[in-house]
Amino acid sequence: MVKLVAVTACIAGIAHTYMAAENLKKWAKKENVEIKVETQGAMGLEDRLKQSEIDQADVVIFAVDTTVQESNRFKDKKILKVGTSEVVKDGKAAIDNAIKMAG
Repeated sequence: MVKLVAVTACIAGIAHTYMAAENLKKWAKKENVEIKVETQGAMGLEDRLKQSEIDQADVVIFAVDTTVQESNRFKDKKILKVGTSEVVKDGKAAIDNAIKMAG
């Protein structure tokens, strides 16, 4: 099974951050993919990814419109970068592209 982790973060840190997270989770479940999502919103880092989860992930999805906090945690990982609005509109494409990257 493909394992993904994701970080979602929009400029305001409110709606798109959380809508993108939910859409990634929804489509990962439909595609039978394991995913853990960290949100970096107005409330700070929520559902913080453990380093072990990052290390075990095949691909990292950055669904962001701003800088990822503590991005050094993801060095040496395959990273798919997309905007939050893209993921809100089409979460399936982000999951499918991550699966392709996982190879």
